Amino acid sequence: MTRLTLAVLAAMLAFGPAQAAQEDQLRIIEKDTSYKVKTADGEEITITRTMTKCAKNKGWLQPLIPTKGINPVVELEVLAALNDKDFVVADMREVDWHLQGTIPGAVNIPYTEISGRLGEFGCKKTEGNWDCANAKKVLGFCNGPVCPQSPSGMRAMIREGFPAEKIYYYRGGMLDWEALGLTTVEGSL
Repeated sequence: MTRLTLAVLAAMLAFGPAQAAQEDQLRIIEKDTSYKVKTADGEEITITRTMTKCAKNKGWLQPLIPTKGINPVVELEVLAALNDKDFVVADMREVDWHLQGTIPGAVNIPYTEISGRLGEFGCKKTEGNWDCANAKKVLGFCNGPVCPQSPSGMRAMIREGFPAEKIYYYRGGMLDWEALGLTTVEGSL
């Protein structure tokens, strides 16, 4: 090896871990990558977040209720909704995520398309506006507690006139579903 090659390798080794550690600092809330707390004895601790093997994506923590009126649910309610004709269980993730695996019985309506596809929930478009008075209940999910896809889709639904009280949010999403060992299926188009 030449001296230049050795120098480049040495520089990569010297700066690689520091660079990797910096890239691993994931967002916690919005754009913040750390959160400071004080312990009972007054010590200040900085909470950070790094990518792990079980994490699904690099999003940021989502609230339990993305917007006022939306109903948070857990796995038992998801299971019940899958067999309830009054519900549509919507995988609001991008198509690539859905194709890798989803909850059995879920339909894929990506969050970027949902405001234009409210008809699939029973809404009717008249004079350019959605009438969702007779719409089904929608249980939406995405990749999990740090995924902003379904909360974004739900806010878009509400902006278009879908009633918030008919929206059910499974914040745990695919991360919790898979962590609990529940069955998944390959998604389809």
